[in-house]
Amino acid sequence: MIVVDSSIWIDHLNQKLTDQVLRLRDMIVSNEPILVGDLILCEVLQGLSSNLEAKAVEQALRQFPTVAMLDPDLAVRAAANYRLLRGKGVTVRKTIDLIVGTFCIAHDHFLLHADRDFEPMQKYLGLRTL
Repeated sequence: MIVVDSSIWIDHLNQKLTDQVLRLRDMIVSNEPILVGDLILCEVLQGLSSNLEAKAVEQALRQFPTVAMLDPDLAVRAAANYRLLRGKGVTVRKTIDLIVGTFCIAHDHFLLHADRDFEPMQKYLGLRTL
């Protein structure tokens, strides 16, 4: 499965034609297995300007499987990953990114993103990215 980070969905909605957005659009057309995390759904929806727009985007994102990204075991693992990265001189800026990255590692999913916080997770933790 491929988890698409909110950074890509937001660029997609804003019609920014980045390489990652073009990759997402190709994935949608070719029915590649996209997974939407609940935290990513929240991040995307909270940035929208109206309830009507949020409802339409939610409906569009729910065409893909949606899963909870955090449970107590994953929370402990994410905290351990934070400490490991901090020990290497890297501070992840957003806890949600740490959770998303740890979720992908734990479940062996790829991550499509445009966020520098994931780069050290790829380098030191084995996060697989597209």
